[in-house]
Amino acid sequence: MPAAIQDARHKAIAALLVQLRKERGWLQHDLAHRLRRTQTFVSKYETGLRRLDAIELLDILRALDADPHEFIDQVMALPKSGAKR
Repeated sequence: MPAAIQDARHKAIAALLVQLRKERGWLQHDLAHRLRRTQTFVSKYETGLRRLDAIELLDILRALDADPHEFIDQVMALPKSGAKR
């Protein structure tokens, strides 16, 4: 099994996605159903065991009815310190 994602920015993105899901009162299963993916898929990116590519991120944001521009602005406003490369 690959190592967990260590970059602080990946962790922050995952945390923001969890926050959006929980704000809607959804379980991982609910989001997975909207994405037509498994609950395991949602769990893995939320816990940092899997990275998301740009298309997957956009699909998740669409399923969450979230504005991708606002989401990226939030990510860009995060401090860069602590990021490992």
